[in-house]
Amino acid sequence: MKTLKILVLNGPNLNLLGTREPGIYGTETLSSIEADLLAEAKALGGIELDFFQSNAESDLITRVGASRGTFDGILINPAALTHTSLGLADALSAVADVVPAVEVHLSNTAAREEIRHKSLTASACIGQIMGFKGNSYVLALDALVNHLR
Repeated sequence: MKTLKILVLNGPNLNLLGTREPGIYGTETLSSIEADLLAEAKALGGIELDFFQSNAESDLITRVGASRGTFDGILINPAALTHTSLGLADALSAVADVVPAVEVHLSNTAAREEIRHKSLTASACIGQIMGFKGNSYVLALDALVNHLR
C-alpha cells in the first residue's frame, strides 16, 4: 500500500485553541488535535501527516501551491480566511486536480454570524466537515483518506 501524504493546514488564530472562546471552539489545543490526527493516521495505516499553522494568508497560499507533487491531499481549516480569501480559494483550485482538499471547521459556521455563512474556499474542496469541535479533523481525515484510496 502506498503511503498517503496529507498536508494539514490551519489558518489564523488556531494557535490560540484551548483558550480562545472555548464555548465556540472547545477546550482542545491545536497540539491535542494534531495528536488525535496522528493516532487516527496510525489506525488507518499508511498515512503521513505534515502540520502547518500560520496567521499569514500568504504562508498558507504558498504551502497550498507547493503541495503539487509532494502531497496526496490537504486537510484545511482556513479559519476566518474561509470567508475572505479569494487568493486561498484560487490556490486550492489550482491544485485540486491532483491534491484534493477537505475543508474543516471546529464550529458549525452556518449556525453562526451571517458573515460566516459563505465560504469562498469550499468550492475548491471535495467536501466540508464542521461543527464537531476537534473531532471534525478526525472525521475529515477519514473522509479524505477514503476518497484517496
